[in-house]
Amino acid sequence: MQAYQREFLRFAAAAGVLRFGDFTLKSGRHSPYFFNAGRFDTGVRLARLADAYARRIIDCGLAFDVLYGPAYKGIPLAAATSIALARDTGRDLAYAFNRKEAKDHGEGGVIVGRPLAGRVLIIDDVITAGTSVRESMEVIRAAGAEPVGVVIALDRLERGAGKGSAVAEVQELYGVPVFSIVTLDHLIDCLGDFAIDDASRAAVRTYRACYGV
Repeated sequence: MQAYQREFLRFAAAAGVLRFGDFTLKSGRHSPYFFNAGRFDTGVRLARLADAYARRIIDCGLAFDVLYGPAYKGIPLAAATSIALARDTGRDLAYAFNRKEAKDHGEGGVIVGRPLAGRVLIIDDVITAGTSVRESMEVIRAAGAEPVGVVIALDRLERGAGKGSAVAEVQELYGVPVFSIVTLDHLIDCLGDFAIDDASRAAVRTYRACYGV
């Protein structure tokens, strides 16, 4: 684990993005932790999040032409991360996002920002059922562009409906890599950094053993 990943988790916990307790997920599972990227809800928090995305994108070394954020959570992620990448790499990278409903006046269409062309990197908060990724793939390919990867904040390393994780299923189905700023294993390695009791730390490890891949 790199220093920026540990700092990202510490900051997420301090901001209330990462919480520990008893949380019921959409799957019905009871999770001892919860990661709510919607709590990156101030300028400082969003900037820190974008810095972490930019660092992960740089580290992965993937070549792309356009950064695409699916509506709605991906919109500020794409915009803020493009700013961080411009600052850190000197490249003025294009970004785009979609509308939920096509606009029939003005410029029209469903895409706001740079028209989708060439190699497109999708940026999102998490992958659960993979619905957002599937919709993004359809939009990108319909525009004649090539999706080359997905970057997310947290990989829960958790089994989906089948034997593999939702992330693994996306990679297999679409043939593109998925990168995450941090994973559940990183979180477990940092459990000693958080102001939680031993029972909470044990619960996270048990959850990983029960549902992890």
